[in-house]
Amino acid sequence: MRKFDDSLPLRLLKAREAAMGFFRPLLQEIPLTEPQWRVIRALNEFEELESKQLAELCCILSPSLTGIINRLEQLGYIKRRKSTEDQRRTLISLTDKAKEMFESMSPRLEARYQEMTERFSHEDMEKLEELLIKFCEVKP
Repeated sequence: MRKFDDSLPLRLLKAREAAMGFFRPLLQEIPLTEPQWRVIRALNEFEELESKQLAELCCILSPSLTGIINRLEQLGYIKRRKSTEDQRRTLISLTDKAKEMFESMSPRLEARYQEMTERFSHEDMEKLEELLIKFCEVKP
């Protein structure tokens, strides 16, 4: 068996923590959790989604997403509506408050991406992204 520090899942977790170290301080100012921010980012890009789609896009388990959606709704960041085509479907979207918050945070978060890229190099970031995409396509 590999040494503990050579474990791929552990290295990926450490890499995630290193990446989030660039963004976490800004998210704490809002204050939103990382999963809450992922939900807002997804809804900003896709406009309106069902919770199942949102869970898949954001890599959040459905039971956890239910709590996140409830909290974001209480904060006034998301709204739900029944689909006009199928009343069983509930669609989730951002409120104007969330859109304004997203617009004000985006330049600051993008600056953090730039800082990360400068420290790691543009070429290495591209290579890392390619490898991660390729790795995610590998199925057990």
